[in-house]
Amino acid sequence: MSARFLKLLGAATLSVLLAACGSDDGPEWQPFELTILHVNDHHSRLDAETTNLRVLTAGGSRESVTFEFGGAARVAQAIDELAAGRANVLKLHAGDAITGDLYYTITNGQADAALMNAICYDAFALGNHEFDSGDAGLKTFLDYLRTPTCSTPVLSANVRPQVGTPLAPRTATDYVRPYTVVTRSEVRIGIVGITVAGKTRDSSRPDPTTQFGDEVAAAQAAIDELTAQGVSRIVLLTHQGYEADRAMARQLRGVDVIVGGDSHTLLGPASLSSYGLTPAGEYPTRTTDRDGKTVCVVQAWQYNYAVGELRVRFNAAGEVESCDGQPRVLIGNALRRSAAGAAALTDADRAAIAADLAGQPALRATTPSARAAAALAPFAAQRTAFGSTRVGAATENLCLRRVPGSKRDVSRSTLGDACNKNPFTNAHGGDAQQLVAQAFLEQGRTFGVADIAIQNAGGVRIDIPQGDITVGTVYTLLPFRNTLVRLTMTGAEIKQVLEDAITFVLAASGNTGAYPYAASLRWRVDLNRPANDRLTNLEVKTAAGAWVPLNPAASYRVITNDFVADGQDGYVTFRGITGVRRENTFLDYAESFLRYAQARGNVGRLPQSEYSTQVFVDTP
Repeated sequence: MSARFLKLLGAATLSVLLAACGSDDGPEWQPFELTILHVNDHHSRLDAETTNLRVLTAGGSRESVTFEFGGAARVAQAIDELAAGRANVLKLHAGDAITGDLYYTITNGQADAALMNAICYDAFALGNHEFDSGDAGLKTFLDYLRTPTCSTPVLSANVRPQVGTPLAPRTATDYVRPYTVVTRSEVRIGIVGITVAGKTRDSSRPDPTTQFGDEVAAAQAAIDELTAQGVSRIVLLTHQGYEADRAMARQLRGVDVIVGGDSHTLLGPASLSSYGLTPAGEYPTRTTDRDGKTVCVVQAWQYNYAVGELRVRFNAAGEVESCDGQPRVLIGNALRRSAAGAAALTDADRAAIAADLAGQPALRATTPSARAAAALAPFAAQRTAFGSTRVGAATENLCLRRVPGSKRDVSRSTLGDACNKNPFTNAHGGDAQQLVAQAFLEQGRTFGVADIAIQNAGGVRIDIPQGDITVGTVYTLLPFRNTLVRLTMTGAEIKQVLEDAITFVLAASGNTGAYPYAASLRWRVDLNRPANDRLTNLEVKTAAGAWVPLNPAASYRVITNDFVADGQDGYVTFRGITGVRRENTFLDYAESFLRYAQARGNVGRLPQSEYSTQVFVDTP
């Protein structure tokens, strides 16, 4: 009698069967409680940072106060403390561990692996950015992740490397398995990995021979294998985004929990908005599978800012009876009032702040782990030496945003609602992305003639806060190993590649990071219009500074990064620009921005007239 069959029969029928069978009354078929501690999308962001929260001070009103925030050492400490005294704990990482900070640039993932090994996760699902340096680059990171004291299973049921390639030197599962089974209190728990397929193929750099299968089909096949083995508690560890997780749950049978990543989604109580954080949904989000059985869906934001704490109670049939928990957003000491020139915090202020935070369990005061800090220290010294050189200054906060508007990707900024709800950012998109496009155009002109620059939103990774811009800032802003390419294109081809990008943003398997930004080119975009007709009023800036309509028949020289020039992130028309119409400048794209900042000294938000998105109309 298969465990899957028993689970689908339900608790009432099962009690009768167990009485008759006698052999199925062991721990596997008893009520069981599981705690899952999880993170995702830390992107090599290992250091603590600062953030501003609106908290109650001694005057009785909410003020913006700057706090210590996140960091890998805080994550390690929080996981240790939250796991203490609990018998049944899983520690999970839902992918995108690497690329996004100088730690990856200078160590090829060794620093990330050292901190992950200090925690020793029970499983790690591959994210799309794990493939940014190809399969060989991923192998390097995974080799660092294997130690005599900790060898975290690396999972993805829908990733199939070809035997004889870096991830499969001897067999297809040398480095990546579809699932693993762990035992807690004599109860087996299956953990299945899933990696977003289309986005990884089109927005990263896996080897051409590595195959990416359908996420839902691969998940169901792995669940069926596990239940056939008598494993009745199933956790999907996915890297495909919150909405995709919710949609997947409804298409599957036999899944209990989905621990996700990729969309950098903060879930939690609506009361967090009082503090300046806006969750996208409840933690956990409860939904159902194809049979109407409860599925609990969670995600834990981004950048080592939070640890998710999910408690799941299973009945004797192996089904979810209930689930609850909290995102634990990790903060340290209150440092100062955020406003320039504001009065210092008093003892009375600190007492009021502590009382306020005590009433919000989603905000967790955490002291960094000394053990994890020691593991990070040698890498931090390397990073500091390389990254501390000043190259310029930002005269104001330059917000990160992928897509304009108020509904798509609006929780990514580390500057919080000051950017996420900024009317200018909603109208025109990210200041950081726009500035990068401008820098690429100006640096591209050092190679020869350049009329336009085009940059994908997802290639720009952080806000640029007001203050010094260092080498570290630049390489965190632009962490990928890309170069600038010059393409000779007609106006019609330029319009089409922009339409390609918008179509990819809206595709079910698409990516908000495909949204285009341009320098010396601007437009109106209406997402309600038909495909290939969403951009109108395209204008190009002449050498004399005048804005004129983009001529479909005219020839223009376009600077872009080699990633999208190869057709990635949905920029498929770029792929067809070959031969003499394609020239690699071999200018490193991060270094190009560094030179731009050095030449300018001070950089700020560009004039509104220079923003590529002049008007943005979203779908209802």
